[in-house]
Amino acid sequence: MTRKKTIIIGTRKSALALWQAEWVAGRIREMGYETTLNKMSTKGDKILDVPLAKVGDKGLFTKELEEALLRKEVDIAVHSMKDMPTKMPPGLCVGAICEREDSRDVFLSVRYAGVEELPPNSVVGTSSLRRISQLLHFRPDLRIKDLRGNINTRFRKLEEGEYDAIILAAAGVKRLGWEDKITQYLPPEISLPAVGQGSVCVEALADRPELDAVLSGLNDRNSELSIWAERALLNYLEGGCQVPIGASASLTDDTLSMRALIADLKGIRLYRAGGETKELSRQGAEELGIRLARELEKQGGDEILKEIGIEVGRRSSGKDD
Repeated sequence: MTRKKTIIIGTRKSALALWQAEWVAGRIREMGYETTLNKMSTKGDKILDVPLAKVGDKGLFTKELEEALLRKEVDIAVHSMKDMPTKMPPGLCVGAICEREDSRDVFLSVRYAGVEELPPNSVVGTSSLRRISQLLHFRPDLRIKDLRGNINTRFRKLEEGEYDAIILAAAGVKRLGWEDKITQYLPPEISLPAVGQGSVCVEALADRPELDAVLSGLNDRNSELSIWAERALLNYLEGGCQVPIGASASLTDDTLSMRALIADLKGIRLYRAGGETKELSRQGAEELGIRLARELEKQGGDEILKEIGIEVGRRSSGKDD
């Protein structure tokens, strides 16, 4: 690849997606390449009046970008990692996992300092089954109301009093410059993050060796190990936004640690697992994720998955078939 080749970046049109794409573009320009953005709308962007869990989540925010990759209309596609299905379409790969932002969930309210201070029957806005089940497990007296739309729309609804509080991802709030509106960073005991939350994924064709240097320059090794562990757990459990699954891995010195959970839709049953490994390779990270997935399954997660409609018996290795 010549140094002056323009790299075409596929991205969604939302404010957060554009921030992420521009950030990636800036990194690529630092390597000496030109960039341009190809902005697209996905199915998930167009359906705003239905909870995500009822839409079906396989490629809800990624499919249109992946089709552009396969048609070679774009060189790379930039996604929020938590939007990425664990099974990749043939011919595509995760080319880079960028340095992770804060992976926590955050609580925002104009009247209350934290989840603990909400009065009974307070209305909390979120469209995530993972967040809903954990909130109801911690505070079964709360009322949950679906929350969709871009981050500006969500803030407006909060300020207009439609909700007593809303729950969002810290990374998105920070990236868009709204950090001063965060009331509480939720500890993992209240809300364990989604798999991949806070990380940006760069997707590419698997047979584009001329992009190797760019993708390598975008990749963050520490973030990558954490994400592989989390995605291995999700892949083993065959979960998505239709299943309340949370996971958070982090690398400290020479140890990769991870905690995970699975809950039923009402937050009545919630199972947790944790572990660590010193095998700092993709295989070691994935083995950690699979180990914790099996622990959750044995505790009762298999029954939860059966109830939600996922066949448990087919899973054995945690690898893609």
